Amino acid sequence: MRLDILNHGYGPGTKLLFALIRLFSGYPVPDAAKLVFYRPDFYGARAKAFTHEAMRGPSAWSVGDRELMAAYVSKVNESAFCVGAHTATAGQAYQDGPRVGAVLADLESAPVEEPLRATLRMLGKLTREGKVGAEDMQEVLAAGVSPQQVKDALAVCAAFNTTNRLADVFGFELFSPEGFEAGAKYLLKRGYR
Repeated sequence: MRLDILNHGYGPGTKLLFALIRLFSGYPVPDAAKLVFYRPDFYGARAKAFTHEAMRGPSAWSVGDRELMAAYVSKVNESAFCVGAHTATAGQAYQDGPRVGAVLADLESAPVEEPLRATLRMLGKLTREGKVGAEDMQEVLAAGVSPQQVKDALAVCAAFNTTNRLADVFGFELFSPEGFEAGAKYLLKRGYR
């Protein structure tokens, strides 16, 4: 259900910022950004801080790996906006869009290292079933993933399971491929703040 408040519920300073973003980028502000600017005291400020830390904070996972995790979780959730946004961002981060596409098409045959594949497999199960067990964690650790990397991946999963649901419930508008690519440049340059 698309809420009209995402189009009009902002103060003059935020409206000016949105206009400048559109002027300089050539694209409208994505609904994900609009949502965090609407009632920042309730959701936006906390969501930006948590997501930025999960996606750009210190981690043994690269930015590309974490963007791929976001795209993968979004694919499992069938969240079209987030799949588009994070597929583009992961592709730019890796400078290898076909690799990202291969993971999203078939994780088991995709050209990724086993630690990342095992982690994506676990995140997919957690997203689909809402739980994982000790054996799932043992499999990820046995693939060479550190306990801290597991925590970092779970933070990405939590951030995007939340964002995916918001994107779908609020009916985030989809961009053209060029719009997603422009948004990806911004996310790689500025992060999620």
